[in-house]
Amino acid sequence: MNDALFDLNGRTVIITGGLGQLGRQFASALLRHGANVAVFDVAEPGEKYLADFADHADRMLFAVVDVTSKDSVIQGLEQVAAKWGAPYGLINNAALDSPPGAPAEENGPFETYPEASFDRVMEVNVKGVFLCCQVIGAAMAEAGRGSIINISSTYGVGSPCQDIYEYRRKRGETFFKPVAYSVSKSALLNLTRYLATYWAEKGVRVNTLTFGGVFNNQDEEFMAEYRKRVPMRRMAGENEYNGAVVYLMSEAASYMTGSNMVIDGGWTAW
Repeated sequence: MNDALFDLNGRTVIITGGLGQLGRQFASALLRHGANVAVFDVAEPGEKYLADFADHADRMLFAVVDVTSKDSVIQGLEQVAAKWGAPYGLINNAALDSPPGAPAEENGPFETYPEASFDRVMEVNVKGVFLCCQVIGAAMAEAGRGSIINISSTYGVGSPCQDIYEYRRKRGETFFKPVAYSVSKSALLNLTRYLATYWAEKGVRVNTLTFGGVFNNQDEEFMAEYRKRVPMRRMAGENEYNGAVVYLMSEAASYMTGSNMVIDGGWTAW
């Protein structure tokens, strides 16, 4: 294999939600392959985050950006452009979900799922991606090159398996994986296809990465039920999606656009 295929030297990549569990993994992997990394998040990086990346501080930029605000995204892009010029890559990673410990009304039946909760998830997971593509993607298209990765989920290509949560219902809880996350993540699949065809002649590739669940110290009862439904019998480690991100940002993926790469331990094979 020719390592030059995966050389990202000189390529600037923006990661939304870059302070999160996967965002920091993507940042680390891209930096190791020579990229400049701009982290967009609604919060400032903490001391530990900065310490972890101290060796690459000269190739990093942190911007407080609200992806649901076009003006905020524009301001973030201006900071990136002032330092490195037009970005090469965009990873739309910022997203909201209702975690297992969310308020009861968010994890209740579909029939009573709060409208405000639906709007909040769609605002970040769909509108936020749309705005980042509109602003940052346009700059990439004007430069005549680039790669956009939209992060989706197995729950965007298939319905959540509500049986996983039967253990909670057996102990008296009313619990269902809510609808908004699935709807938002499925929307990204066609946004990807739309933009891949729209910008193909401008040299901008657009692809979706569809991930399975990532281990993050979930409770053992959940883990046991989840593992039953994965052929590999485990959740992903937080670093196991890094290779796909590097690949899609590199020359190795120069002819790949409009595609959905599924990495889920076999979840969707059954």
